[in-house]
Amino acid sequence: MTVSKMTWRPQYRSSKFRHVFGKAATKESCYDGVPITRSVQDNNFCAVNPRFLAVITECAGGGAFLVLSIHHTGKVDPTHPRVSGHRGNVLDIKWNPFNDYCIASCSEDTTVKVWEIPLHGVLKNLTTPWKELQGHSRRVGLIEWHPTANNILFSTAYDYQVMIWNLDCPEQVIKNPVRTISHHTDVVLSMSFNTDGSQFATTCKDRKIRLMESHSGNLLQEANCKTHKASKVLVLGNLKKLVTSGTSRWNERQIALWDQDDLSVPLLEENLDGSSGVLFPFYDPDTHMLYLAGKGDGNIRYYEISSEKPYIQYLTEYRSHLPQKGMGVMPKRGLDVSSCEVFRFYKLVTIKGLIEPLSMIVPRRSESYQEDIYPMTASNRPALTAEEWLSGIDKGPVLMSLKPGSQVAESLSDRKELVNSLDTRRSQSRPGMLQLAYIQDQLETKDGKQDSARSQDDRSRTPLSNGEDLALCSPPRTENELRLKFHKQQEEIRRLRELLNQRDVRIKQLELEIKNIKNSQPQSSL
Repeated sequence: MTVSKMTWRPQYRSSKFRHVFGKAATKESCYDGVPITRSVQDNNFCAVNPRFLAVITECAGGGAFLVLSIHHTGKVDPTHPRVSGHRGNVLDIKWNPFNDYCIASCSEDTTVKVWEIPLHGVLKNLTTPWKELQGHSRRVGLIEWHPTANNILFSTAYDYQVMIWNLDCPEQVIKNPVRTISHHTDVVLSMSFNTDGSQFATTCKDRKIRLMESHSGNLLQEANCKTHKASKVLVLGNLKKLVTSGTSRWNERQIALWDQDDLSVPLLEENLDGSSGVLFPFYDPDTHMLYLAGKGDGNIRYYEISSEKPYIQYLTEYRSHLPQKGMGVMPKRGLDVSSCEVFRFYKLVTIKGLIEPLSMIVPRRSESYQEDIYPMTASNRPALTAEEWLSGIDKGPVLMSLKPGSQVAESLSDRKELVNSLDTRRSQSRPGMLQLAYIQDQLETKDGKQDSARSQDDRSRTPLSNGEDLALCSPPRTENELRLKFHKQQEEIRRLRELLNQRDVRIKQLELEIKNIKNSQPQSSL
């Protein structure tokens, strides 16, 4: 008698992200006392970049949102200045991916407004926007920046229209969008672009998923699946796939994967649970990881996406007893690569008035930079101007390395040019601002030597300084923090001295070259 061996084996899958874990920030590193909005809109209510954190707040008599320095942790002053120019509740906010000092907001007052944030944050209430977009007839619920073209903004409202705006124009109030897309028969619930921004996908309250061209607005694909009611959609980078989150026929929360070239039937449907909160999907194209955070949940599930079956591989989940109302996501260039951080959420906890940073970390023994988990990623440089994009050109994003010391960040002259151009635009649209622009330019010129080393490479610093701007830091609370700040300041002083010495040497070399040229000129003329 022969005994047959059991052939079943558990399906283990080799993956460098199999053990990714979530690490919540300490209480000192959270933002406490924030009056988070009570709006029932299914948006994230929060936007983050490496300099600022913006969150929509509860207020009476109009709409407002708060802009805090990313280092301004701890208790937030209840009287902290706000951006408060809308006449109705603010429903969505998004930072410009190519300008950390520019943010767009949309509101129930049917307008979209674009704001310029001062270099050192909001020190007094902002009520006058840089641009105001007037075109929608009902409240505007969603805005998205184009991923590669500068100053191109998409908005959609409860009038079922998607409008494309060009902000590169002299008018302060823009009433005519570049294009209006009218394929939807109900409210648009979400919008997502592919990598180069040539196409975008939407989900709508009419249960349909649509894929459209960005330039012309032509409808490319349309899906109407009876077994899946989609609420949110994401285009999965260059994988030629879409993922949607929504509910099944039996009202269970569900995710579905679609082939971008054929939306007739989903490739995969997976039921999750019977909760009622909307699922917010977040995708990291660099690591091919998909995160699912449910509104009102305390947990975040994460998966790995592949181009071949089974397509979606469940990794694990982060659990917390604090429910989230919305989530902000830090761009990759703002992550702490020294701790192997691959994603960072900013979790809105309404019941405590708390914003809690949550880092997703790949456990590694080495503390050095790990190149295999940080491929080249999208930078803060636009690939196209608005004019180039409007002429029909598409380009992929400008890539950058996250390795410390390898990025070529904006120089002082670039930043001055940016500030001056923005101030010139403001002075053209609002008389009396020219003098302010001149004063600001004079102040920047005066302390240019102090800012030059810092602005030359804001994001390429070593983990010691971690890219902190000393003017935006919160004051130290303990003796250890004070000592750490002192060492960071000494390091900054040392770097500035080295830079000045290098420039002195370069100046002497140039002076010698000029003398040599002058001495050689009479001989050549003879």
